[in-house]
Amino acid sequence: MSTVSSLSSSAINTQIATVEKRLEAPITNLQTQITTDKALISAWGSISGAISTLSDSLTNIKNISTINSRAATSSNTSAANIVASNQASTGTYNLTNISLAKSQEIYSSLLGSASSTLSGGAGTMAITMGNGQSETISLGSGSLTLNNVAAAINQQAGGVKASIVSTTTGARLVLTSSGTGSGNSFSVSGTGALAQFSYSSASAGSEVLAQKATDATLTLNGIPLTSTNNTLDSAIAGVTISLAGSGTATVSVSSSPTALSNNVSAVATSLNAAIAAIATETKFVGSSSSSSASSSSASAQSGPLLGNFSASNLKNQLMSAVSSLQASGISANAAGLSITSSGAIKFNSTAFASAFTKNPTAVQALVSKLYTSLNQISANAIGSSSNTLTTSGSVTGFISAQTDSLNNSINAIQQQITLLTKQSSATLKALASAYTVAESKASSASITRAYLSIFLGSSSSSS
Repeated sequence: MSTVSSLSSSAINTQIATVEKRLEAPITNLQTQITTDKALISAWGSISGAISTLSDSLTNIKNISTINSRAATSSNTSAANIVASNQASTGTYNLTNISLAKSQEIYSSLLGSASSTLSGGAGTMAITMGNGQSETISLGSGSLTLNNVAAAINQQAGGVKASIVSTTTGARLVLTSSGTGSGNSFSVSGTGALAQFSYSSASAGSEVLAQKATDATLTLNGIPLTSTNNTLDSAIAGVTISLAGSGTATVSVSSSPTALSNNVSAVATSLNAAIAAIATETKFVGSSSSSSASSSSASAQSGPLLGNFSASNLKNQLMSAVSSLQASGISANAAGLSITSSGAIKFNSTAFASAFTKNPTAVQALVSKLYTSLNQISANAIGSSSNTLTTSGSVTGFISAQTDSLNNSINAIQQQITLLTKQSSATLKALASAYTVAESKASSASITRAYLSIFLGSSSSSS
């Protein structure tokens, strides 16, 4: 049986340590729960990021009508080039007898250098365009050089541009209409030193007509056309033809799946990444039967979301969006979208192009349906504003709801840990104080007993 004298600091410390360990056990369990919850939040974060990337890629197939599905070619790009919008009708067009639209150009007789003073005194120059518009410049006697004449004309920024062509024997003033076509012909009248630059089709004076302003002419599939410039943007709906030179050219517009195919391929890639992210966070890693295998896979762990219905259901929905996809009598597989035996999305651009060539309308409808399905799944997972949905109202994703719930749980557990820590600290402090008092009393009792022993021993020997 223990006596008072059996108490010691060592025994007290051991007993306090035992109590402290018992008090820390629930706190440790709560801290483990926080670690688990944080792992779940991280897992949802990885999935959310992958779904967000998928959502971004979907914007490229949202509006099929804006995706260029036309290929435009020219047999002779030195004569004509062609650009077709995605609404352009397919067809082949023969362009013959192409003659380009030209601007009017005149040049003066050879004069002194560009900086030499012109003779004749101060004067004005009036330029009148074929449409009746006119512009006038005036130069004083101190500004009468070819350089100043050209600068004054160009400062008007009107229907005529001026330049200086210099040679070893002198310089010429060159005037060119800003636009092409017969309507951009012009005449010049001047006074003083500027009278020498006067020109009209009836009286050229000292000016030389280098090029006459003319309209572009050609025949399109035998139909004669004229244009004031070298760009035909209304002859064929949705088609712009740029004339580059005289001659002939055959231009064609055909259906092209290239742009749409590239966008669908990008969606398939991001869809695969999303499915892979979910698979990683929900994976199962079983224990190995052999000790060597166990040691090599000691760091392997199952995914934090293993067994989570929401995560597994999200993966199934993403895969089903492809496996069950069909529209206008065509299936996803026929358009090059399939699911492999390993659960990956596969996109075959050759099969897609073939299906598009046979029935572009059906393929476009199929892609639109794929967008609608995946966009709704993404919105349900990560949330979306109303302007990205086919239905009204915004959606708060379930991933955010799960994450918020976990964060609330962590906050509650941390508060509980704080409370338990304070209680444990108070308990240990009170226990240490009680042991200290007990040890002090035990020490006093030992001293008293020693004195009694001495006293009792002395009394016995006297007798």
